Formats: sequence, C-alpha cells, structure tokens
Amino acid sequence: MSNLEHYKMFINGEWSDSENNSTFESINPSTGKSWAVIPEASENDVNLAVTSAYNAFNEGEWSKITPTQRGKYLRKLGELLADKSEELGKIESIDTGKLLKETRWQAKYIAEYFHYYAGLADKIEGATLPIDKPDMYAFNVREPLGVVAAIVPWNSQLFLVAVKIGPALAAGNTVVLKASEHASAAMLEFGKVIQEAGFPPGVVNIISGHGDPCGKTLTTHPLVHRISFTGGPNTARHVIRNSAENFAEVSLELGGKSPFIVFDDADLESAVNGSIAGIFGASGQSCVAGSRVYLHEKIADKFLDKMVSLASSINIGDPLLEETQMGPLATQGQMKLIEGEISKAKNEGAKILHGGKKPTNLDGGWFYEPTIVDCKDQKMKIVDTELFGPVLSVLRFKTEEEVIKLANDTKYGLAAGVFTKNGARSLRVTKALRAGIVWVNTYRVVSPIAPFGGYKDSGYGRESGMQAIHDYTRIKTVWINTSDEPMSNPFQMR
Repeated sequence: MSNLEHYKMFINGEWSDSENNSTFESINPSTGKSWAVIPEASENDVNLAVTSAYNAFNEGEWSKITPTQRGKYLRKLGELLADKSEELGKIESIDTGKLLKETRWQAKYIAEYFHYYAGLADKIEGATLPIDKPDMYAFNVREPLGVVAAIVPWNSQLFLVAVKIGPALAAGNTVVLKASEHASAAMLEFGKVIQEAGFPPGVVNIISGHGDPCGKTLTTHPLVHRISFTGGPNTARHVIRNSAENFAEVSLELGGKSPFIVFDDADLESAVNGSIAGIFGASGQSCVAGSRVYLHEKIADKFLDKMVSLASSINIGDPLLEETQMGPLATQGQMKLIEGEISKAKNEGAKILHGGKKPTNLDGGWFYEPTIVDCKDQKMKIVDTELFGPVLSVLRFKTEEEVIKLANDTKYGLAAGVFTKNGARSLRVTKALRAGIVWVNTYRVVSPIAPFGGYKDSGYGRESGMQAIHDYTRIKTVWINTSDEPMSNPFQMR
C-alpha cells in the first residue's frame, strides 16, 4: 500500500486518521485497481466532527460574525475553487471514472454557486407582521438551524457539495460532510480548499466511511439539526428512520428514470444531441439521466438511425484524455446490475439497437458500451428500473395525451425533457409532467439560480436557488408589548 495515496479526514480544522487507524481502499474504475487509502470513521470520529460543528455554531468565531462576513468566506472559497479546478477535477476523474473535461468544468463552475450564496448571505430577511392585536408589535426573523449533516454520493461530488454547503453556510449553519465510500478522495481534497479559505475550525468537517457506523452515527446524532441526503432510495429510508432519533429536518435528492419526449415537429438534430447528452453524458451516471425516450411514431425510425450512428462513434476510454467521450462505470456492482437487466430485457422481447456489452477493445476497468434498447411496451422491467449507466429505453407514442400518461407512469419524478417547436404544446406538456425539473429543447442544464429537486420517489426539498437558503433556516416570531400599562388578567387570552 506504500505506493497508494493516503488520505486523512478533516475535523475541527485539523487532518486526522480514524481513531483506530481503520481504512479501506478506493478503486480506479478505469483500471479496476486500488489507487488510494481512505480512513474509516468510527463512532467517536463522527462524534468529534459533529461536536466540533456544534461548538463552532454555538460558541466559536462563526457564531459571532456578521452575515456579510460569512459571504466573504464563501466568495474566497469560490475564487480558490476556480483556480484549483484542474487538480480537483483530475482527482475526481481518477476516483469515479468521470471525464476530466466534465469534472474540471464542474469544479470551476461550482465557484458560481459559492459566489451566488455569498451574495445572499446578508439578504436573508424577516418581516414585520400586520398583527391584529392592539399594543403589540410583532416581527419574524430567519435563523440558522445548527449542525447540518450533508451526505454526498460518489457521482458529481464537488457539485453536490456546493449545492449543499453553499446555502447552509450562507445561512449561518455549520456542516459535517460525509463522503461516499465508493469515491471519497475528491471530497477530502476539498477540505484543503476549505482550510486555505480560512474558515474557522469546526465550520466544515469532512469524514469518510461506510453506512455503519459512519452514516448511521451521523444521521442519528442528537446534535444534528438537518440532514441533506443525495443517493439511492434504499439508503434514504434508513436516513429517514435514523432522523426519528434526533428529529432532524431531512431533504432528499434521490434517483430518477427521466422521460425524454420527442414530438414529430421537433428539430431532430437537436433532439438526438439532447438525448445523447442526457443518457451517455457522464456514462449515464446521473440522477437526471434521460433514460426513457418516447418518440412520436412518425419520426421514431429517423431519430433512431441518427442516434445509433452517433452512439457507434462515441470514443470510450481513459477519462483523463481529452478525446475520450465516455468513461467507465464507477463500480463493479453497477456493471453487474446493468448486465443482468439487459439480459432480462432481451428475454422479455427487447431488441438491442446498439451496445449491450463491454467494449472489446479495452482491457481492465468497468467499461460498458452506449446501449439503446428498443422496448416493446411500458411494462418491461427495464423501463422503470434506474440502472445508473449508459442504457436508453426506447418507446413510441401517437398522441400528446398518450405520451403524458406514459411519462408519468413511474415512481420517479426528478426530471424530464420535451422537444417540440410548438410553444403552446411545450407549456401544456410541461404543466402535465410530474417532475421537479423540465427541460424544453435542451437537457442537463444547471445553475445556482434554479432550484433542483424532484417529486414522488425522487425525493423532496430543493437545492440551489433562493428556496435552498430558506430551507436551511427556521422562522422565529418575536412579540413586543408596546403598552406602558401592566398586563391585565393573566387568565385571559390576549
């Protein structure tokens, strides 16, 4: 293990190994080989991180500074991230298999998220209430919650960190970040940027480890006031159960099986490119992946001819190379899941239009070809199973009413895409779709200004935008008696 990178956790402004020196290895999905050693947090490690955050919130420097000063810390963090995007992006690419082009861009773009929330830090306002009581003055203020437990999956780690801690810190909270056990390095590297930005000790803590004991201890901790979780629905259920122990507020950003609807009047080139971006970008390892495409029967064959042609030309390989367009899957478990579901789909009568196997020209690593599956009907299991990989289910439709029904026939509701030149139709369909995000004639666009979140089994709560910063505060109502007269009868309601 001497040739492997050795990481430490960031707790109370200092770097530390786990209490018992327990570790686990992180695997480079491009090679299938270990490349880094990650600390496995014990219960005591988690308690130290949470306690540090709690003390920073209640007694430390962070509890005394002004909102404007909080904003300056966030701005500094954004500036540093923009400067360090290359090195941070490379670490994330090695650890997850995502393209360096994407991780580098994300690491740089998330600076905008911190700048956005830096600007909002001193604009969290209360209100004077037009109260209906004589001699009473009433107003409310928004105050931070306390310690926030932010749990981030392996995909798009730096981006997801930004959308969580940006509003949390702007509102005045402190944070304990838990990195995914599948890819922790980028988050631990992020701690160096936090340190360089000069945040007081305990304001941001970063721990690593598995669900038990690390995740369980964090989400049940009595000093945690809010849990912001991004991940799978099964883990989310554990998080919700755990939150009953501390009555922490919970927000969930979970999975998706997003519909991508192409009407017969759509610009086919734009629609095909949008679908490629939606399902093969990031190797399909995106919660908003447009993994169900619904094609109007008039243009279905033409669309698929174009898509298969483009899919066959996608350059699969080393994510660190600029010419690579699609990297590996992040885990071996994903590979096995996809292989199993493709086999089931074929047995159910699906036709593989492209892909459906590992590339023959690549040795080692967890690579899988861009795969297009022509499905005979909506009832096939693959149509509503999140695979988190480059697998597209194809179905056809005749009418607007039909496709809306098909698109909404899912337990998920995170995102959707609509391609049409008809403005009235785009508005009708957007209104009818049960999804938290709808992209019209585009796909996979994000911004710090736009709220992000889903319906149904895709979770609840919103990240990004003004709504997010409100979610990290609670309202306090203040009553002031303006009368000089003593209070009257104590047994009479006022």
